[in-house]
Amino acid sequence: MIIFSLLLTFIMSIMITPFIIKLAKRIGATDAPDERKVHVKVMPRLGGLGIYIAFLVGVLIFIDDYESIAPILIGSFIIVLTGFIDDLYTITPKVKLSGQLLAAIVTVIGGVKINYVTIPIFDRIEFGFWAIPVTVIWIIAITNAINLIDGLDGLAAGISSIALITISILSITMDNPLTALLGTLLLGSTLGFLVYNFHPAKIFMGDTGSLLLGYLISTFSIMGLFKNVTILSLIIPVIILAVPIIDTFFAIIRRWVNKKPLSAPDKMHLHHRLIHLGYSHKQTVLLIYLLSILFSIAAILFTKATVWGSILIVVILLIIVEAIVEITGLINENYRPLLTMLNLKK
Repeated sequence: MIIFSLLLTFIMSIMITPFIIKLAKRIGATDAPDERKVHVKVMPRLGGLGIYIAFLVGVLIFIDDYESIAPILIGSFIIVLTGFIDDLYTITPKVKLSGQLLAAIVTVIGGVKINYVTIPIFDRIEFGFWAIPVTVIWIIAITNAINLIDGLDGLAAGISSIALITISILSITMDNPLTALLGTLLLGSTLGFLVYNFHPAKIFMGDTGSLLLGYLISTFSIMGLFKNVTILSLIIPVIILAVPIIDTFFAIIRRWVNKKPLSAPDKMHLHHRLIHLGYSHKQTVLLIYLLSILFSIAAILFTKATVWGSILIVVILLIIVEAIVEITGLINENYRPLLTMLNLKK
């Protein structure tokens, strides 16, 4: 069923996306180039709608237990509606955040929550009431992390696909077939869209797609990973989504140091820095894919490792993160004000 569901949503997405391209152009849901963007021509940006429709078709065909996923379906509709309106009219960051918050609250009320995490020595830490804000923050954080990294052709779709593959594999090994099936349905839908989105892209996913992928990946990780991993359960989804999380983390620091709003756009994200180093558009995307694959493999190994083995993996990954920051010049060029404030010297 897993393979068939993957193929069906993949084919559905491939068939639907050309119609979405025509629709986006007709209603004016397009993305014009400017000084901070990489593309040089007007592009339709409603591709996430094709991903969403293919995913829903897959859910209707393959999922029997609608009750358990109803909160996610309602939340995803709110997210898609928010992204669609933004792609069409460009709404303010506050309105966009309000849509994300509403989707997250609906999800939590429906019972999809991070009730606890497991940590060696302390064993299991129950959140109690704090499960609500912790879950809401997680959903909004990952939703925006995918949204922020959507800056090059095929980048967000590829990173999301790698994350979905990892979540689905781990869900299978943890005897969580529902999450594995949901992840596979979304994976097929995203890969079908990627056929049109990889460089040179014919369509962008827009906020309709990036918000949807971020929202669903965050909720799937709650369903399939937080409740099942027995060693450092909080770390597994963080490792899987390390690339967008790292990019978002440094974006927040950059804007805080420069006293700019968190929603302020710039051209200093990881993919921009790699292009600045001389990598081509396609090389940058493939390099970030490789980083995502590396972190995903580490996450899978993490679930099989002993406590000391998991600590070693975390140390190695932190060294890799430091190398990424140094090689891309993030500290040297972007965080000198922070170093000055801390009275540090390179």
